[in-house]
Formats: sequence, structure tokens, C-alpha cells
Amino acid sequence: MSAHTHAAVDTAAVESADPCCAAPLPVLGRDVTVPLVTGGEVTYAALDYAASAPALQRVWDDVAAYAPYYGSVHRGAGYLSQLSTDLFENSRATVAEFLDCRPADQVVFTRSTTDSLNLLAAALPADCQVFVFETEHHASLLPWQDARVTYLNAPRTPQQAVATLERALADREPHGPALVCVTGASNVTGELWPVKELAAAAHAHGARIVLDAAQLAPHHPVSVQDLDVDWIAFSGHKLYAPFGSGVLAGRADWLQDAEPYLAGGGASRTVARRADGGVDVEWHTTAARHEAGSPNVIGVYSIASACKALTEAGFDGLVARERHLIATVREGLAEVPEVKVLSLFGDDAPRVGVISFVVEGWNSSHFAAALSAEYGIGVRDGLFCAHPLVRTLLGSDPQTQGECGAPEAAPGERSLNAIRVSFGAGTPDEHVERFVGAVKELVRDGAQWKYRTEDGRCVPDRG
Repeated sequence: MSAHTHAAVDTAAVESADPCCAAPLPVLGRDVTVPLVTGGEVTYAALDYAASAPALQRVWDDVAAYAPYYGSVHRGAGYLSQLSTDLFENSRATVAEFLDCRPADQVVFTRSTTDSLNLLAAALPADCQVFVFETEHHASLLPWQDARVTYLNAPRTPQQAVATLERALADREPHGPALVCVTGASNVTGELWPVKELAAAAHAHGARIVLDAAQLAPHHPVSVQDLDVDWIAFSGHKLYAPFGSGVLAGRADWLQDAEPYLAGGGASRTVARRADGGVDVEWHTTAARHEAGSPNVIGVYSIASACKALTEAGFDGLVARERHLIATVREGLAEVPEVKVLSLFGDDAPRVGVISFVVEGWNSSHFAAALSAEYGIGVRDGLFCAHPLVRTLLGSDPQTQGECGAPEAAPGERSLNAIRVSFGAGTPDEHVERFVGAVKELVRDGAQWKYRTEDGRCVPDRG
């Protein structure tokens, strides 16, 4: 495969070579072409879904249809305000249904997974202990700084993860409130974690559990009730709804007992002056308690639209198609001896469409830059905001500091970062096939262009 022979194609029309698998869902930008440094243009292969997935065309169309009717939420008597309020609250019900929440659960709209987990961190009861594996994304690893945190070493099997957590919970002193935070699918390896088993272990030891579903919800159905998790957090921008909203859904008690995440209008039910000149506030006990300010109704509606679109498309078909893509990538990379795929649980572990790897003899930033500049393929390189995990998988000191996404060596030099390819419901076969062919060609023939480091990034040298 030559970088010069790629032709722009209508990827919406490209279907899986496997007849049992459905066609990719239409996404925004599927026909965008980008220039190649070697000349010509090619349809862009967006293979960085784990960072942000493109908007589903359905989501974009729904948002565009609603936009002329946009109005303030919970604040106006006018028709557009009432319509927007209904849309906002109906979106809450749609998300609750998508997650199979319990009847008494609250769905709080936030800005992102990071925001959701920081909200929960602010709502922890006094003396709560938090247990989190070092393998977590920083959004799950870092919000608990004001609590007593136990960081658990990276397990090498799902069974070891459960056993490690059980030991830590059994040994905790004092035996008070506790929270376990765990990912559903790794943003580095794509491997699925034993969430149901970890939830059972947490509850057996009097602890609660929050699921970071940022990488799970776009790929697999998620049931709060079946997994028996207490809370779940995810982001719209990974669920094909990149309009600045996220979700925290789950049990109401800790959220109701906590001070509002933000103080302001919307969170307050009544506000009155006291005789001494101060102010008395009665806060809402509903989800509105933690939704102060004018809500991002478009972002919220886009999440609800994505939930409906994925549900209607059918996760059985989406999962089957993604497994086909995963097999294409993993089998292709296995044919290149210089490529090492990163894994915690081994080759047979179930996973979503997220694969990280390193290439012998290549700086990862250099390799990613060549994929982009010479093949029109967008992947990610770096530590993926999961520094301890990537360091552990690369066999380096997990305590070594590094900047997210920044290369640490010049092109051609070894670097302690990796390359990540990720895909999902909108990815056509041609994109992953082009990626596999490009990896093989780069390893065999090297880059056709020279590269240099500029502002912490490896870029084509156009001088």
C-alpha cells in the first residue's frame, strides 16, 4: 500500500466485509479530506475515538432541528422556555432508561466524566475512604485528593483485581464509609474490567462503587441494575455527542446530603435575608441541587439523542461489528514483529475498540506524526492521561513524571510513551485496513518525510 495511492471515498457507503456485521453509523466529518505531506489528499481516518468520538449524524441533525427553539430552562413562561425545559427533563429520563437506573436514582448533568467524578468526590461523607487502582484514567485517579485514598497496584488478571480489592477493603481501618472507583473499559488497553464482581466485593465489605463508563458506554450496553453499581459517570463527547455535557447517575443520598457542587441559581429553592443581615438558603434535594447556573440544554439533548440512536441501532450488531474491527487491527499488528501491543489481562481478554502499542526503533510521537502526515490517519500518542498505567505497561517506573501527550525524545529515539488507535460505531473497514497497511509499510520502509520536534510535538519538517 502506498501513501500516494489512497483515494477519497464515501466512507458512509463502506460496509463491513463481514456480512454478519452492520454498516458503520453515519458520523459527522466522514467525508472530510486532508492533505498528505507527500502530495494529494485522502479521506481522513479518524481513529482517536477514545479521546473524542465524532458526532453521530443523527445527533447533529437532532441538535440542528432543536436549535431554533432554544430557550432558557426552568426559568421562563414563554413557549420556547417551556419546550426547552421539557426537552431537558425528558433527556434526563432518556439517559436513566439508557443506563437502566433504579427508580430512585438521580441523573445529574455535568460537563464531563471528570466533572462528574469531582462532583461525587465533593459529596463524600466524612471519613470516607476511597479505593482506586493505579490503572485508572486521571479523571478517576485524581479527584479524591481531599479523602483518604488507597491506590491499588495494577492487577494482571480480572480475578486478581477482585482479590486485591477484597483484601484492601477487609483491612481498612476504621471500618467506615468507603467508595471504590473503577473503569469499565481501559482507555489504554481497551480491556473490560470485572465490574459486576468488583461491585459485589465492594458491597460485601460495606463499600459503594462508582463506575467510570467513559470508554464503556459508547461500545457496550450498560445497566446500573445488572452491574449493581452505585453510581456511573460518562461523557457526551465520547458517546458521539461532543457538545460539552456529561452525566453522573446513581444513588441520591450522598448527593442530597452534600453541599451543592456549585452555589447559585437553579440549585437554590428559596433564598431569604435574615434579620442579622445574612442569607438563608434552602437547596433543592433533586438533581438540580448540583446543576447550578443555566444548563447546557443542547449538550444534554445531544447525549439523549445519542442514547436513543445507539439503542435503536442495537448494541448486538454494534458489538459484533466492533469485534470484527478489533480482530482486523490485532491480527494485522500481530504480523509485525516490531510491534508490541500493551495489555494487562492478556490477548484473550474481552475488550472494546481501544488498542495501544509501541514500535521497536520508533519514537511513538514520530510514528503517530507519520501516520497523520503521510496516510491521513489520526491516532493518539503519549501517556493518555493514565501515566501510572502506561509506565507500568512499558516496564518503566510508574512514578516517573511526564507531560500528557508530549514526546520525550527526538524522532528515532526511544520514548516512554505509546501509540493508541481507537474506533467505534462510525468507523468503516477501510480506515482500520488503511491503518494496518500503514503500520506495516512504515515499519518496513520507514517514513517518506523528515520530521522535527516543535512545541513538544513531532511534525513534518517543511523547511
